[in-house]
Amino acid sequence: MLLRIENTPRPYAWGSTTAIAELLGMTPSGAPEAELWLGDHPGSPARIVGADAGGASDLSTLLRARGEKLPFLLKVLAAAEPLSLQAHPTIAQAREGFARENAAGIALDAPDRNYKDELHKPELVYALSDPFIALAGFRPVAASHAALVAVGEPGLEPLIARLDVDASLPEVVRWLIEGGPAIARIVDALTDCARALEHSPRDSETWATVRRLADHYPGDPGIALSTLMHTVVLRPGEALYLPTGNIHSYQQGLAIEVMAASDNVLRGGLTPKHVDVPELMRVLDARPVAEPRIAPVEVQPGVRRFTPDVVDFALTVIEAGAAADGVTIETHGPAIVLCLEGELTLQGELALQRGQAAYADESALGLVGGGSAVVATGSHPGP
Repeated sequence: MLLRIENTPRPYAWGSTTAIAELLGMTPSGAPEAELWLGDHPGSPARIVGADAGGASDLSTLLRARGEKLPFLLKVLAAAEPLSLQAHPTIAQAREGFARENAAGIALDAPDRNYKDELHKPELVYALSDPFIALAGFRPVAASHAALVAVGEPGLEPLIARLDVDASLPEVVRWLIEGGPAIARIVDALTDCARALEHSPRDSETWATVRRLADHYPGDPGIALSTLMHTVVLRPGEALYLPTGNIHSYQQGLAIEVMAASDNVLRGGLTPKHVDVPELMRVLDARPVAEPRIAPVEVQPGVRRFTPDVVDFALTVIEAGAAADGVTIETHGPAIVLCLEGELTLQGELALQRGQAAYADESALGLVGGGSAVVATGSHPGP
């Protein structure tokens, strides 16, 4: 089965008013356009265009009637403002939390509900804009300590003291997220330092992040937490993989995001929404890590695949011109294709132009044309 699909961008307040429309050759709505969802997620299922799909008008209805469900969701994400600090549970944590909240009688749509399903939610984000900026994972404690000591601001001494050689990072994280007058003073001192360092030789991505967050979330404890994290600057074609437990916040830019199809989010700040500190600390992996970048494998000239360590998804990128003489991707299951530039023909029958997308459940997907595209599949497809 090969179907053209489309959707309407989600109007979250943090979204760009132009980026998605410019990428896909659409007319901007005038409102924020934050995420374009391409999948069968019931929150915004992709619509089926111009085909007889057994009476189904969207992918959710079609796949549910067949007893099927996509294990992934493909998005175009356009952040004009920082998103919340968040982490996602493992499958075991999600199952336990979902059952616990059901037993407690918490409605699925309650604002204090943490677990909407029994699934994990690892994510991969592939940069389209230059730059795409994200907070992702904790950096070594010594690096955070050194950055704070270097500015010589007395107001930061309580945080510096916590970040000594014997620091328990989870304890420091919890102390910051819980907030209070002492944390508010630290946040104020960090904000003052960041403003003073702008355009100075000692400025850095860390302090640029503090300024950005202070502009959008003044006084939020997440500002202090950001100084313990990597500020990752991606260039077009680079990607991050965020496993369960990794704390992150997309800051600004345009990207393709592919993830397990879950709604389970534990927030840690930079949001007016519910922050459940004890539950966040249960799922949070507070160990320092390297910047969580993921490198692709070139499976054919101009065709690169990002394959994380989960079975839910992989992302294949087809560069402009790589399919001029045809390429074949073994999908081993359903796939979502989004044309980013030019034109591509799928299976010799369905032409996609810039901004158009398709659902396919072929075992192998042939593409021909000079355009570029991204293809989301289950993990570990062949070349």
